[in-house]
Amino acid sequence: MGLFSAMTASVSGMAAQANNLATISENISNASTTGYKQTSTLFQDIVDQFGTTGDYSAGGVSTTIRYNVAEQGSLTSTTSPTDLAIQGNGFFLVENSAGANYLTRAGSFVQDGSGNLVNSAGYTLMGYSLAPGAGGVTDSLSGLVPVNINGAALVATPSTSGTFTANLNSNAATLTGAPSATNYTSQSSLVAYDDLGNPVTLNTDFSKTGANTWQVNVYNAASPATPLTTQTLTFDPTTGNLAPPSPTALSIAVPGGNTVSLNIASMTQLASPFSVSTATMDGNAPSKVQSVSIGTDGTLSYVYANGKTVPAYSIPLGNVISPDNLTNITGDVFQVSSESGSLVIGTAGTGALGTIQSSELESSTVDLATQLTNMVATQSAYGANSKAFQTGADLLAELNNLLK
Repeated sequence: MGLFSAMTASVSGMAAQANNLATISENISNASTTGYKQTSTLFQDIVDQFGTTGDYSAGGVSTTIRYNVAEQGSLTSTTSPTDLAIQGNGFFLVENSAGANYLTRAGSFVQDGSGNLVNSAGYTLMGYSLAPGAGGVTDSLSGLVPVNINGAALVATPSTSGTFTANLNSNAATLTGAPSATNYTSQSSLVAYDDLGNPVTLNTDFSKTGANTWQVNVYNAASPATPLTTQTLTFDPTTGNLAPPSPTALSIAVPGGNTVSLNIASMTQLASPFSVSTATMDGNAPSKVQSVSIGTDGTLSYVYANGKTVPAYSIPLGNVISPDNLTNITGDVFQVSSESGSLVIGTAGTGALGTIQSSELESSTVDLATQLTNMVATQSAYGANSKAFQTGADLLAELNNLLK
């Protein structure tokens, strides 16, 4: 009869509103949780019987819970470069202690005792190693390794190139005697680095051998007996610029290191004293990692104390066609499901994937004002359902009294 269905429907209504209150409570409790995606309760009616005559049986209501995973939270600034947020679509790829892979937007990563980047829920950030011989970047789960910022040892970079620009005095006298390490017109020095990071001082001697003609000798200052390279420079008598067949670069075999290409294309010979305007050389002595930097494309680089930056990892992003259908796991992580679609992995900022923002975190998507309003409405709806149930119970009591 309809009286019993009315009571059953009101019970389902109270259960549905209890579920709604549970999601509201969860949202409020996670209002400050980084990367949290608010949940919502969806109501669906249950129809037991259709008809226009006779008794009507109320079906009631059922609920389903939806996680609004695709909703973008606002980004807030932090002081840690390993705090990461995603502007746009995508998820960080993380791993638990058992080696299972998950997706997350909770990017509050810090270094653990092993140097791995781990978020507040204990999940390890995964990426592709850019170290020589690591195999390169592959857009698949198989190539992922924990992102570690403690494994960088001292790094020394041998010199490979440099630039030297100077003016040679056109009024200088022609050198008497053969040019040598102790007999020259003008001299300057550069510091290069060998394979082990040892500094090698290169004395660059210029000797005027005739009108508009100079000989350049480069010596190892520690062993100047034999020049590392010898070249003849010819200058245009009208412009003072280098003229053919002068080389535009000097090839210098650094002792214990590489062969350096020293660019001298902008050398001049003008009526002015010898002066050096540019003297640079790449390479560096052994240096420790001072910090890390993370680009919007997910490239994590070691920043050494000498200012050199070396790419170490590429942090990819993953995404699915239907993020709202991902399976929610404790710790603000998600698992791919049959309803969400297959996982696609790619470089941040490419395709439909968002960019990675360093020193920022994605805030919870919970709006407290909305949740508090929903809580009041839920309380009212629950009370109305309980009143309907009480009314049905009173009517049944009246029927029982008729039988006495």
